[in-house]
Amino acid sequence: MEQAQPDTIEEPPVISVAGRQFAIGALDRNATHYLNRELSWLSFNARVLSMARDPRVPLLERVKFLAIYSSNLDEFFQVRVAGLRDQSAAGVRRRTPDGRTPDEQLREIRRAVDRLEESRQHIFTNELLPQLRLQGITIVRYAELSAADQKIADEYFEEQVFPILTPLAVDPGHPFPYISDLSLNLGVRVRRSGDDRSRFARIKIPDNVHRLVPLSEPGSFLRVEDLIVANLDQLFPGLTVVEHLVFRVTRNADLNYKDEEADDLLEHIEMEVRRRRLGGAVRLEIAASSGNSIRSLLVRELELEESDVFVESSLLAMVDLWDVLKLDRPDLMFKDFSPVIPYRIAQRTGEDVDIFEVLREQDVFVHHPYESFSATTQEFIRRAAADPAVVAIKMTLYRTSSDSPIIRALVRAAESGKQVAVLIELKARFDEEANIEWAKALEQAGVHVTYGLAGLKVHAKLTMVVRREEGRMMRYCHFGTGNYNQGTAKIYGDFGLLTASEQLGDQVAVLFNTLTGYGEDVMYPDILVAPDSLRSGLEDLVRQEMQSENGRVILKTNSLIDARTIQLLYEASQAGVQIDCIVRGVCGLRPGVPGLSENIRVRSIIGRYLEHARLYWFANGQGADKPSIYMGSADLMSRNLDRRVEALVRVDDETAVERLQHILDLNLTDGLQTWMLHSDGSWHRDAKEGRLDLHTAFERDVLERRSPSAGH
Repeated sequence: MEQAQPDTIEEPPVISVAGRQFAIGALDRNATHYLNRELSWLSFNARVLSMARDPRVPLLERVKFLAIYSSNLDEFFQVRVAGLRDQSAAGVRRRTPDGRTPDEQLREIRRAVDRLEESRQHIFTNELLPQLRLQGITIVRYAELSAADQKIADEYFEEQVFPILTPLAVDPGHPFPYISDLSLNLGVRVRRSGDDRSRFARIKIPDNVHRLVPLSEPGSFLRVEDLIVANLDQLFPGLTVVEHLVFRVTRNADLNYKDEEADDLLEHIEMEVRRRRLGGAVRLEIAASSGNSIRSLLVRELELEESDVFVESSLLAMVDLWDVLKLDRPDLMFKDFSPVIPYRIAQRTGEDVDIFEVLREQDVFVHHPYESFSATTQEFIRRAAADPAVVAIKMTLYRTSSDSPIIRALVRAAESGKQVAVLIELKARFDEEANIEWAKALEQAGVHVTYGLAGLKVHAKLTMVVRREEGRMMRYCHFGTGNYNQGTAKIYGDFGLLTASEQLGDQVAVLFNTLTGYGEDVMYPDILVAPDSLRSGLEDLVRQEMQSENGRVILKTNSLIDARTIQLLYEASQAGVQIDCIVRGVCGLRPGVPGLSENIRVRSIIGRYLEHARLYWFANGQGADKPSIYMGSADLMSRNLDRRVEALVRVDDETAVERLQHILDLNLTDGLQTWMLHSDGSWHRDAKEGRLDLHTAFERDVLERRSPSAGH
């Protein structure tokens, strides 16, 4: 196998393209102790992009990472760039902790994205397409088609595409049409015979037809926009096409929750979702062509600047590469891994497993996607819904799947007379519409639905089941780091803890009652709850390590950008505390700075599965040399610590503690998927052969734990 060379990505990123190094933006190393949030995010997406050029990654998986990178960038413009543009338009000059104004950030983002996009286009055109071609997978232009394939393509156009195309003319009687967010479009200028003036029309390329049209040979595709361009004479009969341009618009997709204390929050969020489609344009992507007059028209009508235009020389909307991934080519994908059923449940194979009996014996810790979500968390809720001894189910829902077995189980539970209460977060970005529909369905079934809290998003992942056993009420709980979503549970690395602990059950009961009703100054001995005690609890734990001779902290999180937390970690480092931060995405902390953070190390792990679990480990959290481990869904961001309902549970079960310690040890082993952050903001990966592949190690670990002699 080809040896990958060490990679380097700086904040702002450095990417190697065709042997050239591109530094994205300048970094004032003396200005601040903080790294910029937006540029750090672009560094994260650069690490995702690096997977598309990694020869160890199977070919179609590399294509998938290219699609993921592109989807990530779309959302970045929809939310982060849109927000900065709004600040700039409002004249905001306030500087971020790293010392940049909104305008300065926008300029550096443009430079960074230019370099990343140049790299993406190079990877696709010069690396992936030739390798795909060797495997019999091609994306061809219309002019390259054989006569047989041209006939297939034209028939597809006549039967499937042409009937739903709608050219929209722009003239004094027809205003410029609304261009929907992330839609693919064709701008066309046409001219009548004998008329010197050309006229403009817009064609929306339908999103309910193949973007990549399959041809006669399996694995051969034609871009649908090429097919439409080849048949423009049918759309404009008797006219001459002067020029055409394929383009795509990104709009501000962030919702306004300023009025979230409205009497009907559900109706308010529905209205905001409808308004989303009207958000202002923030980016115009165009295919490289000679359509300069169309380009100028689009910039003017969309009220953009030339700095908002991005020229694509390869393939617009690479998120549509998912069509290629539908090919039946397992030889070009990661080897399938079937999630394992945890031993304490699997040992009862052949029986109608009573999960409540299992939990009364001992807690069950699960590590997704390596251990089955459906056989643990999902089965826990399904069993509770069907069990006549269960009298109540309470849970939080932030994001779930479009066809959710958990929602169906909750509906059945309510219809059978159980008390079911669900805190459903309507403001989960880009899942608002799905959550609105689920909320209505649950309410119609008789579920008590609470739409979060005013000013706070409910992000905690909690379930409580109340069961009548021998005249007394028993509580069974699930604490998770990820969403109740069987789809993402197959690709997200997350933790779950199922427990019958009376102490935890009592605390979760009080927490649910506080969330659905009222309560103040409630103390939870084993749970850190935001916005009340999570920030202060974590700070106390860090300070406790500062008082210890062998202070050590390990933080596993998706984002580390809260300035107050970063400052405390700097102080802990100066006090001699050894700190390891495992940060998948955005990091505003500078590690390894002499006199500031020389005892802090930051790594990021990017691989087959999305590292999503949050875990916080303190060497002396329960006294000298007795660690505390907390797990939950809270990242180290001000929004999670101060503006969300979050819950981190302390894990005390010995088996679960052993598992989590082992998982952390593997995370801290220098491996193929590990990027290290340096004090100058650069990310470095030394991907030598023989290093640990973390996700493969986790697969091997759960397989070994199926043995009765293994620890569980």
